[in-house]
Amino acid sequence: AFDLCNHSIVEVAGVPILNLTATPMRGTNAFVKAIEDRLIAAVVFILLSPIMVAIGVGVKLSSPGPIFFRQERISWNGRPFTMLKFRSMPVNAESESGPVWARPGEFRATRFGAFLRRTSLDELPQLVNVLRGEMSIVGPRPERPVFVEQFKDEIPDYMKKHLVKAGITGWAQVNGWRGDTDIKKRIEHDLYYIEHWSLWFDLKILFLTLLRGFAHRNAY
Repeated sequence: AFDLCNHSIVEVAGVPILNLTATPMRGTNAFVKAIEDRLIAAVVFILLSPIMVAIGVGVKLSSPGPIFFRQERISWNGRPFTMLKFRSMPVNAESESGPVWARPGEFRATRFGAFLRRTSLDELPQLVNVLRGEMSIVGPRPERPVFVEQFKDEIPDYMKKHLVKAGITGWAQVNGWRGDTDIKKRIEHDLYYIEHWSLWFDLKILFLTLLRGFAHRNAY
């Protein structure tokens, strides 16, 4: 249940919301979260840089086009930002279909790109987004604007996920709610994370991410 003591009406991305749980990222919490994000992202980036270079070469050899895929996503307070990934699909893969939700059985990815998706290695460039302050290491996964517009009218409390920065991994993801899974369940986990945020909760999620691995049956 949400704490009603501090409820208020707020506006997120132009949408009025009855705020039953305010963002925990204020004052000392915001400072701790910022230090956590920059420190972890910098260390992981340095440790994994040889692997990232090798992946970049693999992407370049797998199909013509750039190494990185850039896509607009929505993060804290409904702010758009350009999220980075290693490119896993041929250039202009959505030129005819338009934005589509990734589903099992699709064959848009290159052979190497399919491997990157299954192992979530395509997400590693988002460490740069964290170092820029656009994302957090832990938080709700960011969505594309077209799907935010769709889900905000379909999923109760959907826009509350933007009370914190988007993350590379999150409570929903370590509990199996990623890929083509129930959006309502994912949002329930995102809101639980926001309501119960602490540094120790973040560390628990990071530990579970490492323990359960990056590969997942819903990663495609």
